Amino acid sequence: MNGLHPARLGLATRRKLGDLGRGLRLFTRMLVLLGPSMRRFSLVRDQVHFLGNYSLAIIAVSGLFVGFVLGLQGYYTLQRYGSTEALGLLVALSLVRELGPVVTALLFAGRAGTSLTAEIGLMKAGEQLSAMEMMAVDPIRRILAPRFWGGVIAMPLLAAVFSAVGIIGGWVVGVLMIGVDPGAFWSQMQGGVDVWRDVGNGVIKSFVFGVTVTFVAVLEGFEAHPTPEGVSRATTRTVVVASLAVLGLDFMLTAMMFSL
Repeated sequence: MNGLHPARLGLATRRKLGDLGRGLRLFTRMLVLLGPSMRRFSLVRDQVHFLGNYSLAIIAVSGLFVGFVLGLQGYYTLQRYGSTEALGLLVALSLVRELGPVVTALLFAGRAGTSLTAEIGLMKAGEQLSAMEMMAVDPIRRILAPRFWGGVIAMPLLAAVFSAVGIIGGWVVGVLMIGVDPGAFWSQMQGGVDVWRDVGNGVIKSFVFGVTVTFVAVLEGFEAHPTPEGVSRATTRTVVVASLAVLGLDFMLTAMMFSL
């Protein structure tokens, strides 16, 4: 039995390296297909509508309630130090820097990522991708690339909506319900939020998260076993892998952006 463990370990390592190699080749192919995908922008536009518009409701509602909570918690925390007029700045920075991109990416993985994986996996299970290859149609160019770039475009837009709605939610709680001075709420936000350092870094984060989540969803669907059980497992892996990747990348990006 002891002699089998190194062989099993080597086999598992070789399989993981093979999966990594296939993933890198597919990602490189996606980058190369940026130009052709933009030339047939109608395909990308349809995916932006499918992934973005259908995720808009859950993003907006979640952003509103996150803004409510930030307004309440921020007010009670700042009240201890007599700085309640900085509530707008606290809400804006929390959303633009961290919560907007991260929570949007997690919701995007659960809503759009799973639908992408299931759609591509079912196409593979139904042999639609093989049929396209037999008709000399590249399924990566026709199916995967438009969905990948559609998700990359949709993610920053959804993050911006989340942050904007969250700020409105913080304003509703802080100004309308609690009674914070509206002039102080907006002026502190305007004076303390830097366009490039805060908003720009949030946009970069949302773009990176969009690339990560969408690619994980496309890859899992494309590599799924062509069975109902294989598609269901791939859908579950999409949520798990994409969520962990977003949280890990958020730490690394925050360390690079705000500690240098």
